[in-house]
Amino acid sequence: MQRREVVTLPVALVVFVSAVLCNCSIAAEVGKPAGKKKVLYFTNGANGVHEVVVRAGGAPSYSERILSELGLKHGLEIIGTDDPAVIDGDLNQYDVIAFYTSGNPLSETGKKNLLAAIEAGKGFVGIHAASFTYVSDGIDPYIAMLGGEFFTHGSQQKASAKIVSPDFPGMDGLGDHLEMEEEWYASHKFAPDLHVILALDTSSLTEEPYQRATYPATWARMHGKGRVFYTCLGHRPDVWSNPKFQQILMGGITWAAGMADADVTPNINQVTPNANEFKK
Repeated sequence: MQRREVVTLPVALVVFVSAVLCNCSIAAEVGKPAGKKKVLYFTNGANGVHEVVVRAGGAPSYSERILSELGLKHGLEIIGTDDPAVIDGDLNQYDVIAFYTSGNPLSETGKKNLLAAIEAGKGFVGIHAASFTYVSDGIDPYIAMLGGEFFTHGSQQKASAKIVSPDFPGMDGLGDHLEMEEEWYASHKFAPDLHVILALDTSSLTEEPYQRATYPATWARMHGKGRVFYTCLGHRPDVWSNPKFQQILMGGITWAAGMADADVTPNINQVTPNANEFKK
């Protein structure tokens, strides 16, 4: 629908006076949806690009298209890129920075810029391979921010994850567990202050990487003033099209953006007490 060009004088005058009084520009607000949050979706795969983030010919990837559609329903503007130079620049324009990455995708400037922005209050969302980013022998500052690190995975299989934080945004109506066929990550180096949302029921999986105690698969934590959300889900195209995954992901994004609140008191020692114990 086109915007009407004719405005009655009294209304126009009120708008003009209001703009002057609040020291803001009318022109800058034209066409900008009220309250719309901006999410930068960064999908650089320095260690190999997953199918769902391939941007063939510069066109939006499969996951980017789905995320953009979900954004429209939740008052979010999704800006997708695989260009690391974007992270070097001004991040103040974004409310949330979402990573589906691998390897070491950023310049030193970009990495420092990212971590400083989150520390200062920027929201961060890590999806699947985001934990396969800046893997090291120790604990990289990026991993310390994220809250955990990937080290391997077995074959894709159907498994169950316990919903241990049912009041977190996006968990409504999902019951006490989530069943899904996925490439389940085996992770470690979990931060002691994690608020675990989904805990992988390892008894529902086969193969060596999963022969261990239940461990976090989706979590939230605070990093300075920034809200950090991560889920290991998101490898398969059919996972991205699954309404349950979409609900979980949007719950994490809206929380990271400050559009929803949640109690993220650390619970890792209560719900996954042996998470860091395993045979590697």
